[in-house]
Amino acid sequence: MKKLIIAGRPNTGKSTLFNALTGTRDALVHDRPGVTRDSISGTMRDRNIDVFDTAGLENAKSGIALDSTNMALSAIASADAILFVVDGRVGLTAMDIEWAKMVRRKTRAPVLLLVNKSESAKRVADINEFYKLGFGDPHLISAEHKRGFDDIYEFIDDVLGDTTDVAENTSNSDPDNRLKIAVLGQPNVGKSTFVNHVLGEKRQIVMDAPGITRDTVKIPTRFYGRDIVLMDTAGLRRKSGVTDDVETLSALKALDAIEKSDVIILVVDATKNIENQALSIAARVYDAGKILCVALNKWDLVEPEIRDEKLLKLKHQFTNSFHQIIKPMILAISAQTGTGIQNMFKRIYEQWDISTANVPTSLLNRIVEKLVAERQPPMSRLKRAMRIKFARQTGRHPMRVLINVGGASDIPESYTRYLRRGIATALHWEHLPIVIEYEKSENPFD
Repeated sequence: MKKLIIAGRPNTGKSTLFNALTGTRDALVHDRPGVTRDSISGTMRDRNIDVFDTAGLENAKSGIALDSTNMALSAIASADAILFVVDGRVGLTAMDIEWAKMVRRKTRAPVLLLVNKSESAKRVADINEFYKLGFGDPHLISAEHKRGFDDIYEFIDDVLGDTTDVAENTSNSDPDNRLKIAVLGQPNVGKSTFVNHVLGEKRQIVMDAPGITRDTVKIPTRFYGRDIVLMDTAGLRRKSGVTDDVETLSALKALDAIEKSDVIILVVDATKNIENQALSIAARVYDAGKILCVALNKWDLVEPEIRDEKLLKLKHQFTNSFHQIIKPMILAISAQTGTGIQNMFKRIYEQWDISTANVPTSLLNRIVEKLVAERQPPMSRLKRAMRIKFARQTGRHPMRVLINVGGASDIPESYTRYLRRGIATALHWEHLPIVIEYEKSENPFD
C-alpha cells in the first residue's frame, strides 16, 4: 500500500491528526512535546493507505531524541506523500524552516502543508509567513475537531490516485485475519530488542533505560512462514511506581493491547526473580481468554547449573497461581542473539491453530464419559447424586465447555479441575485458558 507520512516538529498535533485519519486512538496524545518516539502505523479510513505518525523532528546529537528523529527521517525517505504539520497558533518557527529543508533533501514525494490548531481565525498567526517553507499553499485544519480534511483527501486522491478500491477492508476493524501478537512486560526486559530481532531491522528504539517505548506500535510483518501483526507495548510497572501521566496513558494502551490481540508474549528478565507485576499481567491475559507465552529473555546470561531449577520454579509459580491453565507455555530465549525465538513462534502458531478449531461434540462427550467413568462426581451437600449427561463446546478464547447435569448441580471446584485437566490433556488444550460451565437439565422427570 501507499505510504502517507505525517511529519513536523514536536507538539504540532501530528498524533491527533493520525488518530483522526485512521479513526483510532492508537497514537498517544498529550500536550507535552516529544511524547511520540517510535513511528506508529495504521490504515486510513476509507482509503487503502498506510498512515505513519512520526516523532517530532528535533535537533539532537545523542539519546532518545536523536534515535526518534532518525527513525522519522527514515520514514520520510520512504514516503509516497507527506503531510507536513505546523502549529497555527504559534506561527512559523526556525525549527519549522529547518525541518522543511530536511524533508526536501530526504524525499521528492509531494508534500501538503497543514496549519493545525486553526479552529479560530483570530488565533491563527499570519498565514502568509508559512509560504517560506516552500511547500506551496498552506491549508488551515483542526485535527482535534476534524476540520479542513477535504483538502487532505483531495491531495491524496490527486497525488496517490484512486485508493478507495478496497474500502471494505479499511474500516475500524482489522483489514485481515493476520495473527495479532502483543509483546508485554515490565520496563527494560528486552521487548523492543525482541521485536527488532523478529523484524530483522531496528524499527523500535532500544536503550538501556526503562520507559523508552510509550505507544503501542503495531507492525505488520512475516515471520517463520506466517503473516502477523506484532504489537510492541510500553513497559508496565506497579501502580505505586507510576507518577507520570504520560506513563499512565502508555500503560493503559499496553493493557488495551491484550484485548486487541490474539496471543500475548510476556517478556521477563530471566536473570531476575519473577515479580508479582508479571503475574498480574498474566492474570489479565488468562482472564481475557488469550493465549499466553512467557518468554524468559536473557537466558544466555543465566548460569547453566541453575537453569533447570529456575525454569521448574517458574512453572510451579504459574501453575499454582492460575486455575484457567493446565500447563503454562514458558520458553527460554535470547532477544539479543535470537536463540529460541523461532521455536517460540512455532509453538505459538501450533497453539493458535489448535485454539481456532471446533471440537466435534461426539468426541468431547466420549472424553467426558471416560473421565466420569474413571471418577464419579461426588454426592451433593444434600446427598443427591450428580449425573453428567451431555457436553458441548460453546466458545473459543477462552476454550469454553458447557456440561449439562442432572440431579444436584453444586459440583465442587475440585471435580471441575479434574474435568478441566482431563479435557485439556485429551484435546491438547494444556496451554489454553479453559472455562467449564454447567447447566441444569430441563427434564421434568429427572
